[in-house]
Amino acid sequence: MDAEKILKAGRIASEVRKYAKSIIKKNAPLIEIAEKIEAKIKELGGKPAFPVNLSINNISAHYTPPHDDKTLARGLLKVDFGVHIDGWIADTAFSINLENNEGNKKLIQASKNALDNAIKLIKNKGVVGGVVTTISTDEIGDTISKTIESYGFSPIINLSGHSMDNYELHSGINIPNVNDGKKIKLEEGIYAFEPFATTGSGKVHDGKPSGIYELRETKNIRNPISREILEFIKKEYNTLPFCSRWLVKKFGTKALFGLKQLENNGNLHHFPQLVEIQGSRVSQAEHTIFINDKGVRITTE
Repeated sequence: MDAEKILKAGRIASEVRKYAKSIIKKNAPLIEIAEKIEAKIKELGGKPAFPVNLSINNISAHYTPPHDDKTLARGLLKVDFGVHIDGWIADTAFSINLENNEGNKKLIQASKNALDNAIKLIKNKGVVGGVVTTISTDEIGDTISKTIESYGFSPIINLSGHSMDNYELHSGINIPNVNDGKKIKLEEGIYAFEPFATTGSGKVHDGKPSGIYELRETKNIRNPISREILEFIKKEYNTLPFCSRWLVKKFGTKALFGLKQLENNGNLHHFPQLVEIQGSRVSQAEHTIFINDKGVRITTE
């Protein structure tokens, strides 16, 4: 693992968090917010690790504005973005209340405090040889769920944090938001802790297509437009998620045809929006945790 690049990605993400909070206003076009955040990441020397997610109210995750989006910022807005340096990732998120609604404020506080308590737990446990000696993923999930429930809300049980690796946003280990009984020790690595709190039942289901894609297969495709787009995806994004908006900016609207062909050919996975099953509001908080023999560091604070 390249500690220097991991920490640099985190420093950029931290600065971009502050910038994002300064520019987000009610009724601002989501496409302007997303493009300003992505431009700031590049200005500071990083690259977006995935498209900026700007998910409103009951949409928990995976809403990024398409190239022709007219949606305006409102309600309870989740802002989720990532930064990478040569594939080493920092992933972070926060929620913002654009209604001055007391219920939203409490819901945001619940996910934020759940994240804070999970971070305190892992910081207090100590590291020996790159292994957190006395903590496992179920303990983290237990802390998150109890914190959220103490506010009278539900954690979302079928969303979780995750381990990360080079050019891998989700690399195999889940960091649950409930006690799932799996006693997986957190060894040296990069992890996103990601509590979601809701006024609803605590589950999400697949919604509309998000316009966010991930490369799964590099097999050939006959259509020349699709082939050109595939080569660009391989070179520019590797295995990290990307979106139709980025491809339209590069290739024009013919990119939409190319993406559909690549999806049908099995080259791409198209992520759905993730929507709270009862239509209830959702808040999110997230930081990246880096564990090595030097200890536990929160890279995105």
